[in-house]
Amino acid sequence: MTRQQIFSIVFFSLLVLLLYQIGLMFKPFLFSALWAGLLAHWAFPLHVRLTKLFGGKNTLSAGLLTVGALGIVVVPLVAMGMMLVREAGAAEQEIRLWISAGGLQRLPDQVTAIPFIGGWLKSAVSGTSTPAFSLEQSLMTGVKELSQFLVGGMGGLLKNTFALVTNFFIMLLVLFFLFTDGRQWLAVLYDLIPMEESHKSKILTRLDQTIRAVVKGMLVTAIVQGLLAGMAYVALDVPFPMGLTALTIVLAPIPFGGTALVWGPVIFYLFWMGATGKALAMLAWGIGVVSMVDQFLRPWLIGQDIQIPVLLLVLSVLGGLALYGLLGLFVGPILISLLMTAVQIYREEYHLKPPVASASPPTSS
Repeated sequence: MTRQQIFSIVFFSLLVLLLYQIGLMFKPFLFSALWAGLLAHWAFPLHVRLTKLFGGKNTLSAGLLTVGALGIVVVPLVAMGMMLVREAGAAEQEIRLWISAGGLQRLPDQVTAIPFIGGWLKSAVSGTSTPAFSLEQSLMTGVKELSQFLVGGMGGLLKNTFALVTNFFIMLLVLFFLFTDGRQWLAVLYDLIPMEESHKSKILTRLDQTIRAVVKGMLVTAIVQGLLAGMAYVALDVPFPMGLTALTIVLAPIPFGGTALVWGPVIFYLFWMGATGKALAMLAWGIGVVSMVDQFLRPWLIGQDIQIPVLLLVLSVLGGLALYGLLGLFVGPILISLLMTAVQIYREEYHLKPPVASASPPTSS
């Protein structure tokens, strides 16, 4: 073994150990940095325009965008939290009044009005051996526990305020420096990648397209679905429409359920309240409009440039959600897209060319 080989082994061993230790040190801030990277990438064109508008003052533009991100994230979250706590208490009072007015006794007759399954549900409710008083007590206990769970959840968030605030401000700090120094960092990383120029360009182009398409597709589709569902909540006079609309927007990106996790229970609530026409209208609107938007708008927004098969897209969203939480809704499709690009590069670089067809033998006269 030559001296150069020994040096290479020692150098790369130390480099791997150093990177591993730094990775452990930065692990608590990984998700904050990833969120900052997504926001910076999505808003960077605006940063370029503002920098030109301010006469090349890069830091001023970065500071304004960072403060803007602070307002855009904090104000809606605080408002939504206060609204959910307020409406959870109001919902508990409404259910108590409904039970006191004899709503539980009228429930079997109201259940019968549900098309197709009303008779089966009535027999199930009527055939239960649980006394009405016990059922009423159980329902009241469940409602109270649900309300306490929502309020307690907000209390738990407040107890963890220090960790949340720390992570959030780390995200803002990373976001600011990504705006000011992101180009230089990207240029250094670009030079360090040991690949051909064409391959590096292809990967970064694919990454740029995927991030923009996925973020745009997820967010815009969720907002549109939430607003469409919210219009129905208001038009049908459903209680707490603002809270239900906010919850619909939050749950919209989740596959196999999504918005139906909100408007589905609303349908059963309307049936139980005897508003069969409103329930059928909500059902038709939920299936025919709100859910259909997800089937057409999201693929259109993501665009044909990404070209991720539907099955891989759904599995990447589900797997990313399970592994990374809410961030996985974006990370999963991005990883799949990069893998597809890597496979394409491999095929171009190493795949054998198809054999050339041999000339046809001469025909005999």
